[in-house]
Amino acid sequence: MLNSLKMFRSLFTAVFIFVLANSFLNTLLSARMACEGYAVITTGIVLSSYYTGLMAGAFICRRLVGRIGHIRAFTTFAAIMTAATLLYGLSISPWFWGLLRFAGGIATFGLFVVVESWLNECSAVRYRGKVFAVYMILTCMATGLGQQLLNLGSIEGPKLFVVAAIVFSFCLVPISLTRGGHPNLPENKPYRLVAIFRKAPLGMFGCLAAGLANSSFYSMTPVLCTDIGLSPHQLSWIMSLTLFSGLAAQWLVGALSDRFDRSIVLSAIAAVLAAVSGVMLLNGVTSFGKLAVEMGLFGAPAFAVYPLSVARAHDIFGGKDILAASAGLLFAYSIGASLSPLLASAVMDLFHSPVGLFAFWGGTGSGLAMVVLYLRNHEKVHPARLKDQVFFLPVKSTSVEPGLQPEG
Repeated sequence: MLNSLKMFRSLFTAVFIFVLANSFLNTLLSARMACEGYAVITTGIVLSSYYTGLMAGAFICRRLVGRIGHIRAFTTFAAIMTAATLLYGLSISPWFWGLLRFAGGIATFGLFVVVESWLNECSAVRYRGKVFAVYMILTCMATGLGQQLLNLGSIEGPKLFVVAAIVFSFCLVPISLTRGGHPNLPENKPYRLVAIFRKAPLGMFGCLAAGLANSSFYSMTPVLCTDIGLSPHQLSWIMSLTLFSGLAAQWLVGALSDRFDRSIVLSAIAAVLAAVSGVMLLNGVTSFGKLAVEMGLFGAPAFAVYPLSVARAHDIFGGKDILAASAGLLFAYSIGASLSPLLASAVMDLFHSPVGLFAFWGGTGSGLAMVVLYLRNHEKVHPARLKDQVFFLPVKSTSVEPGLQPEG
């Protein structure tokens, strides 16, 4: 096992650095647009273009990686992110930033295609689950730690964009120095979203809801914190605490989902998400400490929805269909993620208050809970018996499945 992990040291280091920079950049862009006084709906449109780029990457990146190989593809995507990050500081134009976000989404999708296909191809079958668990823990840690880079300078001005670009550039070093060869890509098989939806609608709706909740957290929480007068330092801690809470809760949720019917656990998690969001909406925002506690409670159910939905779908699919199902689930997540900033910002405008974000989360949670309770009694294909369920594995909801693309 240790030898397997050592084999991926360079890859783990590179992706940790990339995620560190990317999570930092995502929060910085949202906070900067709020500081510049852009309308919440404008911020939502600009930030949603990143997730639209992720969806477009599903159609573009697979073939590029197949043509030039893993190492060259990784350096290409990382270089695009570095250049795009520097370009943010040249002009604070919503249209310009929207194009850069779209390009960044494509590059991010491509980079994770490289990373996850590399891990999948080169790890021994008996250790693959543990290798991916280490990978997901590292990326979740990088996402939380990346928020602390906001404390390195003022949100206003180009300095923090330069810092993010420097961090992005460092991820090129371990990959360029690796002595291991890159793997062969698996056969590219198309999949049909309609077929996956008919077989596992609960999993698809769960991933869609996860995209709505998680994307709005990344995109609009910095807007909320800036609008209520929190400092960048306080914002960084709000983001980090929420993310680390979500990571810690996945292990408890996983233990419950391996012991009980996943549909019941998923509906309960969705109900908790709705309840916590409802309490936050009623309480409003009165202090940094109170918001930090509430966001910690929010992160626990919010970041458990995606892995639970994936595990539920994998209880139904088996064998060669699992990869196609994973790609379909990710695509459903991407649809929710691309719509989320726009919808959340519209709700915030409707409430004439940033706390409208809590109402959006509450609606997402309650809607998912009702859909799950309805669908669990109407699924045409029944999941595996409890004793035959696949093991739950914490999944980073921003990861992408390797070697797969939707059928056009």
